[in-house]
Amino acid sequence: MRAPPFLLVLVVLVATGLRAADPGAARRPNILWLIGENLSHDLGSYGARHVHTPHLDRLAAEGTRYTRVFATNPACAPSRSAFFTGMYQTSTDTHPMRSHRSDGFRLPSGVIPATHRLRDAGYFTANLKTVDGHRVGTGKLDLNFVNEGPIYHENSDDWSSLPRDRPFFAVVNAEESEYDIYDRKSAEKPRVEWVGEREHVRHATPAAVTPPPYYPDHPVVREEWARYLNSVSGMDARFGRVLDRLRADGLEEDTVIVFFGDNGQLEPRGIHWCYDNGLRVPLIIRWPRRHPAPAGLAPGRVDDQILSLIDVTATTLAFAGLPKPPLFHGRVFAGAHAEAPRRFAFAARDRIDETVQRIRSVHEERYHYIRTFTSGPTFASLNRYKEKCFPIMGVMRDLHARGELRGPPLELMQRTGPLEELYDTVVDPHEIRNLAGSRDPAHVAALGRLRAALDTWMVETGDRGAIPEPPEVVAPFTAEMHQWFGTPAWYRGEVRP
Repeated sequence: MRAPPFLLVLVVLVATGLRAADPGAARRPNILWLIGENLSHDLGSYGARHVHTPHLDRLAAEGTRYTRVFATNPACAPSRSAFFTGMYQTSTDTHPMRSHRSDGFRLPSGVIPATHRLRDAGYFTANLKTVDGHRVGTGKLDLNFVNEGPIYHENSDDWSSLPRDRPFFAVVNAEESEYDIYDRKSAEKPRVEWVGEREHVRHATPAAVTPPPYYPDHPVVREEWARYLNSVSGMDARFGRVLDRLRADGLEEDTVIVFFGDNGQLEPRGIHWCYDNGLRVPLIIRWPRRHPAPAGLAPGRVDDQILSLIDVTATTLAFAGLPKPPLFHGRVFAGAHAEAPRRFAFAARDRIDETVQRIRSVHEERYHYIRTFTSGPTFASLNRYKEKCFPIMGVMRDLHARGELRGPPLELMQRTGPLEELYDTVVDPHEIRNLAGSRDPAHVAALGRLRAALDTWMVETGDRGAIPEPPEVVAPFTAEMHQWFGTPAWYRGEVRP
């Protein structure tokens, strides 16, 4: 028996209406993460000089640029373990550098890599290394968990793997800025070059740059600072290939582009340390024109709210139409489901390679508080990777031994823990004047406020940093770092530091 015509029309109208109302019916945007290695606000759009970053500066002009974004750790593996799960590494036991690679460790129940959440929601996930035969990314994971199954879809390292019949989440991990260390032969080299150093255009020259005042004014310091800035320019050029191909394929206006750094600057007092330049990272989000822009995002907008990199994870899931998971520490900061702004951004540093330091940090809008729990030298402690790859370390040790360091560089070499540090990042952006002992009422109030905030955070998030790793876990790192980078003469007792 055939249905009456009016009933067929009604069925069609109801079905059409249901499809229109279904939030999954409309194509969700692609999402592209461009992850910079070891940099802070070192782009033209952030006011940096002696860099050439036209591709990322274009993103900033067409998107929203954030100025107060902080990594949860000043080194790659713990930081990545946090923003790949949306939870602090100190809560998930992924806080020591390159830990749990061979011990059967699993993430706590309910803690899931963001790529798995996106895959389960229908996204194709890719870790891109090549575009049109050109190497654009490292394919880096460097996560302190290895037993959660494949992080991305298989065979997803080339641009050609991206589908057109469903949305994709693609990541490009920058080649720069990094020393060229992964041949494991650094100990044999007279100097470890930067990745891509021989092809980088010298937009920065030693004579033109101004290194931070916590370093001595020395030719080697200037040379290394210029190399660092030229590495940032090289990163922009490599990312430019990805952005050009995205545009050429007609995908730019269907793809949310999120650029950010994984941790701070690749310089001795940057990466590994909880100072501002070790934690503050760039973040730029460009929204595609074919999709309604969430509240808070607009071309050319500059946003000064305090953010943590784990907020990028929560917000990325929101861009994909997914609710924030119940365990997440990260907050959604854009769109209809944006949460209340952060007041504080927290960070933690624990063992990095063979170097054991327990340090905690909290930023608010103006002040930055750092607490070092570990006894002994801080900046001057031994880390074989830094001693071999960072020529500035050798210069400072030599000048210190000869009694030729003065001012902030000398104080940095003499610094020991345990200690507290408080900095006014507005008037002292290089953090060279410690206000922890100041009697100024504003400084006393800031110190008390941030002490309390840090203590509360450590308790509420179950900070596991107070639980030391067993010596048998740490010892192999000492042997590995010696084989990889060698041990400096001053540490072997041949030269006094």
